[in-house]
Amino acid sequence: MTWEAVIGLEVHVQLRTATKMFCRCPNRFGAAPNTLVCPVCLGYPGTLPVVNGAAVDLAVKLALALGCTVRERSVFARKNYFYPDLPKGYQISQFDAPLATGGELPLGGRDQPVRIHRLHLEEDAGKLLHEAPGGAQLPGRSLVDFNRCGVPLVEIVSEPDLRSAAEAQDYMQSLHQVLLYTGVSDGNMEEGSLRCDANVSVRRPGAPMGTKTEVKNLNSFRYVARALEHEIERQTELLESGGRVVQETRSFDAAQGTTRTLRSKEEAHDYRYFPEPDLPPLAVPPEVVARLRAELPELPWARRRRLVEQYGLSREDAQVLTAARELADYYEAAAAALPAHSRAVANWVRGPLLGGLKERRSDVSQAPPPERLAELVGLVESGAISNTAAKDVLAAVWDSGEAPLQAVDRLGLRQVSDEGELRRWVEAVVGENPQQAALYRAGKAQLLGFFVGQVMKRSAGRAEPRRVQELVRDVLAAP
Repeated sequence: MTWEAVIGLEVHVQLRTATKMFCRCPNRFGAAPNTLVCPVCLGYPGTLPVVNGAAVDLAVKLALALGCTVRERSVFARKNYFYPDLPKGYQISQFDAPLATGGELPLGGRDQPVRIHRLHLEEDAGKLLHEAPGGAQLPGRSLVDFNRCGVPLVEIVSEPDLRSAAEAQDYMQSLHQVLLYTGVSDGNMEEGSLRCDANVSVRRPGAPMGTKTEVKNLNSFRYVARALEHEIERQTELLESGGRVVQETRSFDAAQGTTRTLRSKEEAHDYRYFPEPDLPPLAVPPEVVARLRAELPELPWARRRRLVEQYGLSREDAQVLTAARELADYYEAAAAALPAHSRAVANWVRGPLLGGLKERRSDVSQAPPPERLAELVGLVESGAISNTAAKDVLAAVWDSGEAPLQAVDRLGLRQVSDEGELRRWVEAVVGENPQQAALYRAGKAQLLGFFVGQVMKRSAGRAEPRRVQELVRDVLAAP
């Protein structure tokens, strides 16, 4: 019998605000340690927190994007635990009255969405450093940077609807898309703006839930998948050998690709939650919800469906083109400039354009204007230039900023369709390759591509490929 994984994710998202959750300290990454702090976020006696309204708006907007029900009244609570990066000895979070509940997140790789259990606001803790600045070792010691204390966080808890490491990675990437589309967070996993804790168990299909473990602080899409793959394999082997899974918190060792015990798993009562006495209940009136709902952009899954229906694209094409809001905007602007060839435009955006962005290490805002790309695709579709030549033209347009037709003329890349010149090139290539010609005539039809390629090379990519193919067949068929 096979085993089935049951996975639920708890994702922490740093909100894109100018200041922290309960004080006026800047919310900024990369400052010198312990410079973005004040008595409030350091928990000095006698200080009082004040809720950041911009953080509440962003959290509500994210909740609405995920289809959650936003409560008119939610309550902040103190989550009590002692750890070196938590100067107050407690974290201001939400417990039994969260900001939002319900909702779902559609994935890119499967039709069934993942249900959202709850979404709540809280503040971040500080950061432990196990190396000194510059990388020097600190045997037996750690440093604490409190800059991150009080940074506004949203925690999103999914239902245990995921069944594989690949689906968990898809969930994280889909959520990352939502964050960027809505502008709620920069989603930078390397800087800690998006972090994931994964709860995972295994069971026989149809059996009750197994004992779960929690894998903490996964900070890349790849690490989420690798950690879960290992943990699923570890639990399966343990159960098949007659052992039992212990409920605990584990960490992921990226270098070894394994998880290891961190501590026994805490229950909610261990944190001694109680309402935050220094903050009143958080009120989110219906008119605020309505305003924020109206500000939502078209979300990734809705845009994917529309691109398939409106432009006749494949699901895979739509998935790639909606990976980022800016890329989808670019594609639609180019397609609007060449509506008769919207699928060809999609191929060019997916292929040469994205390849050029990767090679140049730039983003879509630095690409040639979408109307220029549409003009280039139009030249290819009309037969004015070959597909090969068009890639050279794109590079020229990218570097010079000139119009595609200007680049074509400057580079001498107009496609040759003159029958006489094409035939002379074909006859010359066939005459120079008598052995291949004999093999083709003997039945080795795949050599047709060889002759077409040689003609294209001779013409510096200017020959019209379809007519070249016809002429090659014609010349090779002659006695």
